[in-house]
Amino acid sequence: MTTDRPPLPPFTRETAARKVRAAEHAWNTRDPHQVALAYSEDSVWRNRDTFLTGRAAIVEFLTAKWARERDYALRKDLWAFDGHRIAVRFQYESRDAGGQWWRSHGNELWEFDEHGLMTRREASINDVPIEESDRRILGPRPVE
Repeated sequence: MTTDRPPLPPFTRETAARKVRAAEHAWNTRDPHQVALAYSEDSVWRNRDTFLTGRAAIVEFLTAKWARERDYALRKDLWAFDGHRIAVRFQYESRDAGGQWWRSHGNELWEFDEHGLMTRREASINDVPIEESDRRILGPRPVE
């Protein structure tokens, strides 16, 4: 039995924005198991040049990601929505093991099932090295 993960499609501007903010909050926990619960058991991902399928693969991917990307802090903003799809613009900052800070930014395309679980995520991401003094994201936004 699948548990609903509101807000559910079809999305309105308000419910799409809530879905985006909930995703931002979850990703900022850096808890791969918590984040993976927002995706269907057979969710399909493209993240840069990496392709994966299923929650177990998502947990494995996110565990490795957050081991590399230290002090990770993310912002997601609604770009567009239609029915059961949402487009997001995002940026995040993190530092690598050598101390170099990075700003990563891009777009995500999301598709949801009737239970509000994401069945497809496609992320295009660019990385720019920055100085620590150039950081714009100094931590997660407060939960609303």
